Amino acid sequence: MSDSPFKTIVYEKRGPVAHVVLNRPDVINAFNIQMRDDLSEVLVAIKWDPDVRAVLLSGAGNRGFCAGADLSEFGSSPSQTEARAARWERDIFGELRDLKIPTVAALHGHVIGSGVELALLCDIRIAAEDAVFSMPETYYGLIAAAGGTQTLQRAIRRGRALDLLLTGKRINATEARNASLVQRVVASSQLKDESERITGELAANDPTLIAAIKAALAAARDLPLRDGLARERRLSIMLGRSSEGI
Repeated sequence: MSDSPFKTIVYEKRGPVAHVVLNRPDVINAFNIQMRDDLSEVLVAIKWDPDVRAVLLSGAGNRGFCAGADLSEFGSSPSQTEARAARWERDIFGELRDLKIPTVAALHGHVIGSGVELALLCDIRIAAEDAVFSMPETYYGLIAAAGGTQTLQRAIRRGRALDLLLTGKRINATEARNASLVQRVVASSQLKDESERITGELAANDPTLIAAIKAALAAARDLPLRDGLARERRLSIMLGRSSEGI
């Protein structure tokens, strides 16, 4: 991992799968400005690389996927508002959300704040048995501001989302799966192999088909059912023509 051209990210292409590893294990991969810049570069590279058909996002070290925002960097800023504003200068959360290829998050240990928000923007979330999730922003007098208030209630029931966002409580991997925060829970020793297997299977699919499915699901969040069904029909027709070489 020391050969990576990035300071806070390890990026490696293995066939059609892009492996993106948050790489600040000494601080449980806490999210800072440098990670914002590195991750933005990686996501743009993935977006424009036709050979990449799936992404696997994980965290380095044994302690966790991501411990949220780097509080030491927050503390050195003139204000928390200015510190957060700097994070928004690059829309990495939007870049991850808008990828047309499937994205998988492999989660272990601490998954906190921004770590939860990054994971929620991935299509499939796989957690190790030791994973612990929390959204502690209210403890610091803040609102979740990397999409958490929007993505969390789309993944789980509104009441559960409010419970996590208002209280900052921690939940374990089993509770997260029961709440639909993650789709799968595996033994910690199996997280790497299982997440790589699933990502590899997703990468084997037709990317045009995957992009159409993701577009249809994204539209369903905002469209009335009638309009959503019409969008689905148009995408189906488009795919049929594409397969016929039209």
